[in-house]
Amino acid sequence: MSVQPLVAPRIPGRASLPRPFLKWAGGKRQLLRELLQHVPKRLGRYHEPFLGGGALYFALQPERAALSDDNSRLIATYTGVRDDVDTVVDTLSQWPYDKDFYLKCRARPIDDKPANEIAAWMIYLNKAGFNGLYRVNKRGGFNVPFGRYTNPRICDEPNLRACSDLLGGTHLCQGDFDRVLDDAERGDFVYFDPPYVPASPTASFTSYTSKGFNMGDQIRLRETALELKRRGVNVLLSNSDTELIHRLYGRGFRMRTVQATRNINCKAGKRGKVGEVIIW
Repeated sequence: MSVQPLVAPRIPGRASLPRPFLKWAGGKRQLLRELLQHVPKRLGRYHEPFLGGGALYFALQPERAALSDDNSRLIATYTGVRDDVDTVVDTLSQWPYDKDFYLKCRARPIDDKPANEIAAWMIYLNKAGFNGLYRVNKRGGFNVPFGRYTNPRICDEPNLRACSDLLGGTHLCQGDFDRVLDDAERGDFVYFDPPYVPASPTASFTSYTSKGFNMGDQIRLRETALELKRRGVNVLLSNSDTELIHRLYGRGFRMRTVQATRNINCKAGKRGKVGEVIIW
């Protein structure tokens, strides 16, 4: 197994490319400084089974990586950017920031289309939709309303091309997070950024897929992380700063609490500073 020395990661806030091309609820750009303190100095293969916006991946820019997510549209989007960024850029450059166009695009059946079409569809809705949300109903229908922006950048061509270059050597796969048990080896590094445990009794799990992510999944995630640690795999997780998470990870792990700013929420009152935990 080859091991790469960790190159100096990008510092959060710098405009260097590549950077995440999607907004994503729970994205980790706010926590990068804290997360980077727990990245091993030498990496085997980097694994991220809850890909989302991929902030840590783009900061580390690993030579070898396996990225996955249960959201098939998300993985198709990354695949489209990796394999056919020319078509993605050409398509996005022609799509207007217009409410009627947005609503027609949102209603369009997309799941049977090629990855480059899904990528353009996903990026457009992400940039033009309300507050960068990705939300679906139980039938998988995207249901975020039109956003209200002055001049959103629908097509960031330089960044999309830089992301495509980085993704060129990366394995992408749609599937459940525990498939990492089949792929990760001693010395590899796995970062888990799952849908968080609700921070209050009235909150609910955010649904990035029509299936959602429930408490049984949270327990399976803890067991998966424990098994990886037993095998000598470097593991890092993040989740909400709740009593339940402290109980789940109270044995076999270390953790610390940090503060993060959350700007993606359908309710303005729930944006702002929130407590999160980093677990390793």
